[in-house]
Amino acid sequence: MNSPSKPATGAGPLPPLKGSQLAMGTLALSLAVFMNVLDSSIANVSIPAISGNMGVSPQQGTWVITSFAVANAISVPLTGWLTNHFGQVRLFMSSILLFVLSSMLCGMAPNIETLIAARVLQGAVAGPMIPLSQSLLLGSYPPSKSGMALALWGMTTLVAPIMGPLLGGWVSDNYSWPWIFYINIPVGLFTAWATWSIYRKRESQIKRLPIDTVGLALLVIWVGALQLTLDKGKELDWFNSGEIILLSVIAVVGLIYFVIWELGHDHPVVDLSLFKGRNFTGGVIAISIGYGLFFGSLVIMPLWLQTQLSYTATEAGKVMAPVGVFAILLSPIIGKILPKVDTRKVATMAFILFALVFYMRAQFTTDVDTVTLLIPTLIQGAAMSMFFIPLSSIILSGQPMEKIPAASGLSNFVRIMCGGMGASITTTLWDSRSSLHHAQLTESTGSAYPAFVQSVQSLMQQGMPEQGAWAVIDRAISVQASTMAATDIFWLSSFMFLSLIGLVWVTKPKKSAAPVDAGGAH
Repeated sequence: MNSPSKPATGAGPLPPLKGSQLAMGTLALSLAVFMNVLDSSIANVSIPAISGNMGVSPQQGTWVITSFAVANAISVPLTGWLTNHFGQVRLFMSSILLFVLSSMLCGMAPNIETLIAARVLQGAVAGPMIPLSQSLLLGSYPPSKSGMALALWGMTTLVAPIMGPLLGGWVSDNYSWPWIFYINIPVGLFTAWATWSIYRKRESQIKRLPIDTVGLALLVIWVGALQLTLDKGKELDWFNSGEIILLSVIAVVGLIYFVIWELGHDHPVVDLSLFKGRNFTGGVIAISIGYGLFFGSLVIMPLWLQTQLSYTATEAGKVMAPVGVFAILLSPIIGKILPKVDTRKVATMAFILFALVFYMRAQFTTDVDTVTLLIPTLIQGAAMSMFFIPLSSIILSGQPMEKIPAASGLSNFVRIMCGGMGASITTTLWDSRSSLHHAQLTESTGSAYPAFVQSVQSLMQQGMPEQGAWAVIDRAISVQASTMAATDIFWLSSFMFLSLIGLVWVTKPKKSAAPVDAGGAH
């Protein structure tokens, strides 16, 4: 490895922050994460408004989401490599300022092409923000308080995906869609000012290493192809589409060549050697599959409530929003007790609670009331507080300080990609199971079935024409079929969460030591 051309500020480990500086630093880093995660979900509910305003179809409008997701997925795993080249504070500052600029460009976009280009820039510069905020926050706290640092960081990543649709819907309904991007400007500028004033003297070591251009090109190719496959698969009917087959082949072949190339390169663009660590590998697989299951439910629950149970978007948002209550209340407590307990036990409790949540949801029926919907949502908040923090602690345990940006970037990349896969697989499975249940239920219709004939006659006696009666019954069957399909997915998710417990116990984190030695002293 080449010797660094610029040393870090200070030769030894930097001391933790204290007092008002620690509070301000934590607030600034948390706001950056909140702004980033919020922006990845806030645009989803505004697509109809954007499409209508720009005179394009909703299908074209979805590229506003896809373009951000593809660029973001490519840039997140590059965090470690970019940190070595520019330093984590400079890279973090650049990400925030470019994010503010790209948000402004998104709001000012005169047409869909300009908006998509601005979203590509926004997704690309947003990539390093989440891993670096985690790394900088861990460096701000003493090793014994690293659990609390992860808890404060985790709270923002838990609440933002739920706030996004609520805030996006409210802004679109009461103002115009550009404001979903303009609200980033004051938040981003404050975050940039606070971060620079506190962290400018805490720059990490800069290493001028050769640029792995082949690895970078392969990363762009396979991640871009995979993200496009996930985002457009359902719309293009998956493997019945030649375009999806081609993208899938490119993604698989690109990934194979990427892994081979990176493992044989002296200065890889993504440090895959991190997977040699048992804690890193076990923790990443557990958090990624768990996040994929959680994110899949986060997609189909509001869809089911709105399309089948006639909830409005706001009402569906209110049913999902309480998930943040226990997440916010319990996260600091979990962070405080984490250094004193076996993190695997806390993570195990999270998976048991998740399994309980999905078991409760598997009992839902078409006449489910709001209270029955809210109880598992509240419990899920408690599960989330015990999920992100201990698993993040396991993933980063034993990593030297200079490896934390790379480890955080790579683990967040796998988690985000699994979230996308979870959403795609869940919605596709929901559609296919709905069709299956609908076909099975309609087998009991027709003149040969007295109950069906009686239902039709009863509706006709109320003044409804025969075709109308058939339509009402078909709608009832569709609602029932979709509900049965959703409960099938909840049953499967419950079982999978229980099976993930085994992965947690593959790891060997320290019981009484800090999860991460952020000072790098040992």
